[in-house]
Amino acid sequence: MPDESLSQNQVENLLKAMESAEGGPAAPDVAPPMPDPDIVSASTISAPSKSATGGRSSKSRSPAHQVMPDVRATAYDFKRPERVGKDQMRAMHSLHEGIARNFGASISNLLRTMIEVKLLSVDQLTYSEFVSSLDNPSCFNVIEVLPLEGHWIMDIAPALSYAVIDRMLGGDPNPSDAIKRPLTEIENRLMGRVVQKFLEELKAAWENIADLSLAIESTESNPQLVQIVPPNEVVILVGFEVLLGRNRGMMNLCIPFNTIEKYNSQLSSNGWVGFGKASPTAGTRSQITRNVDAAPVDVVVTLARSTIRTGDLLGLAIGDVITTEKEISAPLELAIQDVPKFHARAGAFKGKKAVQIEGVSDLQRRAD
Repeated sequence: MPDESLSQNQVENLLKAMESAEGGPAAPDVAPPMPDPDIVSASTISAPSKSATGGRSSKSRSPAHQVMPDVRATAYDFKRPERVGKDQMRAMHSLHEGIARNFGASISNLLRTMIEVKLLSVDQLTYSEFVSSLDNPSCFNVIEVLPLEGHWIMDIAPALSYAVIDRMLGGDPNPSDAIKRPLTEIENRLMGRVVQKFLEELKAAWENIADLSLAIESTESNPQLVQIVPPNEVVILVGFEVLLGRNRGMMNLCIPFNTIEKYNSQLSSNGWVGFGKASPTAGTRSQITRNVDAAPVDVVVTLARSTIRTGDLLGLAIGDVITTEKEISAPLELAIQDVPKFHARAGAFKGKKAVQIEGVSDLQRRAD
């Protein structure tokens, strides 16, 4: 075979070997056949001419054909768009973290035992997915939320419901098989006290966004029978985990997005932080002034500062004179709570030692 002629397959194999040597794409699982030594030696002359006539090379490949190793494809469901933004979801998470802490303390006081409540997740999904994930029967409470249009859902897992009821009736609940029956009328009334405690904490947490009036409208055992929104409507699901002794159960708060959509801007991260930076009103100013006026503070006037030997200090007696470096005409330093504030002059007022404020301290002036 003459040196100046190479077949197309031999050129392709040679180019693949060159790409592998230069750190190009990974080699295929099946190694290509190695060309003969005499062909490889001849390729140093023929390969450039082949590339010049339209052959492929590693540097001439189009970027569209290069594989990006860090790119990962993510499936997107066009039937279920993400209606709730990330800022709103972060705000909802921060909002209900406080509810979990306060509700844990409130329910512990009600049941006279230690109960731990943790916020597990804040997700968005469709109402049909939420209902399908619940147990049947369950403690399914429909919450009336005024002045919002629509209803919210508060669902308590059966295992947790029976453990709470057992504790409220004086028992010591132990983990056991879940009872497959709906709650009785008396049990629903007992669980209503627990739900009411949760609604009180929910109202307090939402007062910066909306003044809500929350009440239990109805309680159902079969979640499939309650349709507060269309099945494909987006809802925000807030999941709480409750630990009662050795019992563990879930409480789920379902908030349809269409009920809080008009508060979308207030639920953003910037708007949420802004609630703590509102301008003070006349009422808040007067209340702070009244509280500060009655607060006692330490006022100390320093006549002078100097150094003295320990032996001279131990030998001091009545009538001794201590000389200082401070001039007699220099003002005294008046400090409030150990912070220098004013310059003062010593004197007497109505037969008592006193000082007269003459100006603001240099340190205070620089601070202002």
